[in-house]
Amino acid sequence: MTQQHKAVVLGANYYIGLSIIRCLGRAGVPVVAVEYQKEGAYALHSKYLSEQLIGPHYKKESSALKDFLIEYARKQDYKPVLYPTADPYVEFIDEYLDELGEYFLITQKEKGLWTRLIDKDSLYILAEQHQVRVPKTIQTTRPDLIEVVESDLGYPCLVKPADSTIFVAEFRKKLFKVHDRVELEEALKRSEDAHIEVVVQQLVQGFDDHMYTFDAYLNQESKVTHWMTAQKHRQYPIHFGASVYTKQRYVPELFTIGAPFLEKLGYKGFAEIEFKKDADTGEYYLIEINVRTTNFNQMIADVGLNMPLIAYKELTGQPIGSRIIKEDTGQVFHYMYEDLHASRAYVKAGDLTWGQIIRSYKANKTGAIWSSDDPKPGIRFIGKFVKRIVSKVKKRNT
Repeated sequence: MTQQHKAVVLGANYYIGLSIIRCLGRAGVPVVAVEYQKEGAYALHSKYLSEQLIGPHYKKESSALKDFLIEYARKQDYKPVLYPTADPYVEFIDEYLDELGEYFLITQKEKGLWTRLIDKDSLYILAEQHQVRVPKTIQTTRPDLIEVVESDLGYPCLVKPADSTIFVAEFRKKLFKVHDRVELEEALKRSEDAHIEVVVQQLVQGFDDHMYTFDAYLNQESKVTHWMTAQKHRQYPIHFGASVYTKQRYVPELFTIGAPFLEKLGYKGFAEIEFKKDADTGEYYLIEINVRTTNFNQMIADVGLNMPLIAYKELTGQPIGSRIIKEDTGQVFHYMYEDLHASRAYVKAGDLTWGQIIRSYKANKTGAIWSSDDPKPGIRFIGKFVKRIVSKVKKRNT
């Protein structure tokens, strides 16, 4: 394998960045992680990391970060491959795509496409233009909003943000589920007070195991070359959160819906479309698209699709071939830390029993953080968790 090109990973304080570092480092790729602070960045302790850089903040000093990265890339013999690990890093790269593209190898070439797919309003417009089913959505700018919601959607329904990152940072949840007019008005007011743009959306019926994903890599000709599908089983926060227990499962219908859509958009690189299967009709609704590496990236690699490495190979001029995971492997992604919180909530809500949850532990699991061949990040994560508990105990005793 050609190893002159470094891989630069933006973000090392979450397990997505850690999984990218491992997927590339295990294959012999020199990996560089960029963070704005060392504290809490447990992925910086991976043995598969070649370099670590502490640079400007991606939001507060975005222009300075751009200059910082370009200055680093200029010193390299070959263009590094650039990887975002979270939506804010995606938006940062998209904002400076033309400048960064001169010094880095980046899968996506069309400026603005990533941002349009992250934004729920523009995503749903694109989906409808390509005859992809999405939940019915009502803009909050309508003067007759309440009346239209009650006549067209009914309760319960969802109040969702256009930009999930800002909403989650403010409210620590991905959306508001409202059951009546009072709750709807309260959710709208809270969003307005926080200056966060929201929409009101249809609630597609079904438990969390009605959530599915289509995970694909599209080459530089915007053709799907590698793909698999998965079924979520548990999320945190429950019902509308991120995956904490997700199983690989072959669902060819998702390819039929998702692949043509991404190809017609001219998409390049990795993408994950989240669908929900309506419990009443059996129809699949597009919920969102993750244009950065997914949180169960390591499980995808474990079943045979190392998405970060596929991108690296293609961008550095190496053949990537094609592969589809057409069987049910039984492999599961499991984020134990958040699944413990989720499990308690599911049991309290009457959705699951402890027996059902414990039986699910028998599956072949890919962990989010711990790895026996790279233990330091896991030890650091546990240490951070222990410090938090000790700090809480001290506060209670003072």
